[in-house]
Amino acid sequence: MSDTKQDPPPASPEEIGKKLEEFIRSQFGSNVLFTSFREVGKEEPPPMVTPVIEEEKDEGEHWFDFHYKPADIKAHLDRYVIRQDDAKKVLATAVCDHYNHARMMREMRKNDPRAADEIEFHKQNILVVGPTGVGKTYLIKHIAELIGVPFVKADATKFSETGYVGGDVDDLVRDLVAKADGNIELAEHGIIYLDEVDKLASAGDRQSRDVSGRGVQTTLLKLMEETEVPLHAANDMRSQLQMVFDFRKGDMPRRQVVNTRSILFVVSGAFSGLEKIVARRLSKGVIGFGAKPRDEGRTSEALREARTQDFIEFGFEAEFVGRLPVRVVCDALEENDLFDIMKRSEGSLIRQFEREFAAYGISVKFEDSSLRMIAKIAAEEKTGARGLMTVWEKTLRDFKFELPSLGLQELVINESLVRDPLSTLAECREKAKTVQVSVAAREVESFAEAFHRDYGLEIRFDEEATQLLVERTSREGSSVADLCRKLFKDYAFGLQLITTNTAETTFVLPRRAVEEPDRYLSDLVIASYRRDAPPAIFD
Repeated sequence: MSDTKQDPPPASPEEIGKKLEEFIRSQFGSNVLFTSFREVGKEEPPPMVTPVIEEEKDEGEHWFDFHYKPADIKAHLDRYVIRQDDAKKVLATAVCDHYNHARMMREMRKNDPRAADEIEFHKQNILVVGPTGVGKTYLIKHIAELIGVPFVKADATKFSETGYVGGDVDDLVRDLVAKADGNIELAEHGIIYLDEVDKLASAGDRQSRDVSGRGVQTTLLKLMEETEVPLHAANDMRSQLQMVFDFRKGDMPRRQVVNTRSILFVVSGAFSGLEKIVARRLSKGVIGFGAKPRDEGRTSEALREARTQDFIEFGFEAEFVGRLPVRVVCDALEENDLFDIMKRSEGSLIRQFEREFAAYGISVKFEDSSLRMIAKIAAEEKTGARGLMTVWEKTLRDFKFELPSLGLQELVINESLVRDPLSTLAECREKAKTVQVSVAAREVESFAEAFHRDYGLEIRFDEEATQLLVERTSREGSSVADLCRKLFKDYAFGLQLITTNTAETTFVLPRRAVEEPDRYLSDLVIASYRRDAPPAIFD
């Protein structure tokens, strides 16, 4: 055996990363961004996935086939989103314009790159305005799913200008690459959706958000137009180390940057207070005795009149608003809209409840009367479709908890249940008792039939004995068959002795046989030897 001392095995990227993270955090605190290393051979990728393209392939293999017309996209959205017809038309048209241009530019770059570079194109990034719960996110999500591009959604309030406090906006682009499974070209045609962008406004009482609001607006400008984002964040130590390890292993992708030229950006928000700015501007032209006051309650109509200057007064940079030429207003949902969402939408919350109860073998039926009542209550929540979940959860929470244990196979959700859930639940409990007795009684009969087949003796349980068996089964958590086998394990031998002494082959077992099975059988056997058994014992 050689005395040469072997070197210890090299440390893995994960081990090095942990030691490095501990050291850097001890020196600089927690304001340093870290992501996880990617172990070779691991099936589940970490949040920051290094895109890998094993070999150079034809670009056509990485491209999605866009062939939709605006009417096709709207028809798809109609299946999932109720109302918002104007918004659907505008979104469908803008998406088709964007991706048709991207497709034509891609073909032109393959045939005549110089001519392609000379073509001017202004991106049709989209600004969606509307209250919470009206389907803003749902619209964009289903568009992305239909056309087959990666979709990333984020809350604008989590980002900061520097990326050290909060998140880095460039991470949105890197997330697209991760959603595209490392396919950079597909990621370059994805959709980035930024919600609650109105919280980035810096006017008036929003001055406190100037650092992470106005700064993020400025940082987003380059992304929304055209820039190249590195795949590895410069301020992410682990990401940089991962790049080094990938380089040494030969796993580096051909490209290290993602171009945002063809990424479609959609931002949205409730923009509460914007309607007052619009109304104030419009009212300037109607001053006088003959002027009619505008209806300030019609928020959607006022928002449709919003201009760039109104958004600037609200607190946005002119350059930021200018990068969002397509503006869409979603209307608040009313009671009838909420009913239609439950009744007709393919993504209805009702389908979710049906699946949840079906997991326990319970079939639920929703009557229209219950949907109408829930829609009325949810409309008072003033949170759009989100109010439906709030109201339904409160209505069905006790049913979800108790019904799986009651053994019922069906639940009818009607107006009476919505109006008084506790009374309906009490009725379900009583019904469950009847069902349990009925089911258990059949199981008792099955035990008696098996006893007759095995031993040639007929036993029957009277009503009180059957009821007690059912109660004990429920209380002890065992099946009727198991309980009967345990209680009456000696009855085959004992009853055969009685048959030998009395020639009786049929026995009716009372409640006492369940309460004291051994003593009851002993009394029967003793009585059979005396041949003075009471008539009630034998049938």
